Amino acid sequence: MSDVDEAVTRAHHDEWARVVAALTRRFGDLDVAEEAAAEAFATAVERWPADGVPPNPGAWLTTTAQRKAIDRIRRENKRDDKHKEARMVFHDDPPEPLGAIDDDRLRLVFTCCHPALAMETRVALTLRMVGGLTMPEIARAFLVAESAMGQRITRAKAKIKAARIPYRLPSAEDLPARVSGVLAVLFLVFNEGYLATGPGTDPVRHDLTAEAIRLTRLIHALLPDDGEVAGLLALMLLIEARRPARVSAGELVALDEQDRGAWDVALIAEGHRLVRERLAAAAAGVAPGRYQILAAINAVHTSARDVRDTDWSQILALYDQLVRLDPSPVVALNRAIAVAELDGPEVALAAVDRLEHRLAGYHAYHAVRADLLRRLGRSEESRAAYGKAIELAGNTAETAYLTRRRDQLR
Repeated sequence: MSDVDEAVTRAHHDEWARVVAALTRRFGDLDVAEEAAAEAFATAVERWPADGVPPNPGAWLTTTAQRKAIDRIRRENKRDDKHKEARMVFHDDPPEPLGAIDDDRLRLVFTCCHPALAMETRVALTLRMVGGLTMPEIARAFLVAESAMGQRITRAKAKIKAARIPYRLPSAEDLPARVSGVLAVLFLVFNEGYLATGPGTDPVRHDLTAEAIRLTRLIHALLPDDGEVAGLLALMLLIEARRPARVSAGELVALDEQDRGAWDVALIAEGHRLVRERLAAAAAGVAPGRYQILAAINAVHTSARDVRDTDWSQILALYDQLVRLDPSPVVALNRAIAVAELDGPEVALAAVDRLEHRLAGYHAYHAVRADLLRRLGRSEESRAAYGKAIELAGNTAETAYLTRRRDQLR
């Protein structure tokens, strides 16, 4: 990849959401914003190799995208009211106040996460508009056809336009009711960055994890007493702290093999502080939510200086608490990993096998099962399970790790 190609790719990762958010704020139309942004990036691919990368790529992309949007509006409005065109294109009055925190991308998240949209649609639309993921990447994440995902996102944008869903933060009274959906979406955006699903992308996308953390910090500033907001922020920080040790030589490094000296101690300290604050609230009778329990689990992991010091009893107790709130098969799968450390791989394998009918298409199910079979000395079955996990995994670093583990079996 040339330096210019790398610059365009980096600009796409760093600037997509900012450009789309800026255009949505100006033109109030997600379709116009997305198409103009895509045209601006396409123009960059054509012009930057000849003209050189501009000193401020983000400003260049935003200016180019705005011109593309104006050109489109002019073309479409040739058959419409010319006064409407003039107001849209040349309206330079300062915008009305849009909330306590003036952040374009946070407003874009709340627009994409409106309760009028189904949760899966909110997630898909946010991954596209804020995360900048391609349609194939989003379709893979949802295990659906690319065409079906494209139609779903198109319908969501049309619904936002037809319902005149405002591009702003909700009022203070509406914010608590809307925030749970926003947190769910931001966690999924973070997860896509933490372990990217697309085979053609970087295995870990720091642009997505950093943006999810930044937006969650803004929501925490809006709702400092919301336990789940604090819990999600703590969870993200504690996972992000391990990022420097997660990939080596293009291969994923499992938690028990990571160099813990490479973990970010500042992020861990901040995450632990937030967890302690939520534990104090729980002691006062405020029941913790899903994100708070997940954060507490990660706090236990990051408290151990060595994997052998991990308090698996505490982790299992937290998973028992989480299962009551979220009885999903993925939570049950993760709980089984803790069971294996306390009661042995045979007991854990029995629990994992009970999940087959619900997780047969999930690569992590087969990866966990392969590891348990390996520990039980059932090498042929383990190799088959690793093969299935490799077949289903999209992340290149994870595929490399699973392949090595499989090939180590005799």
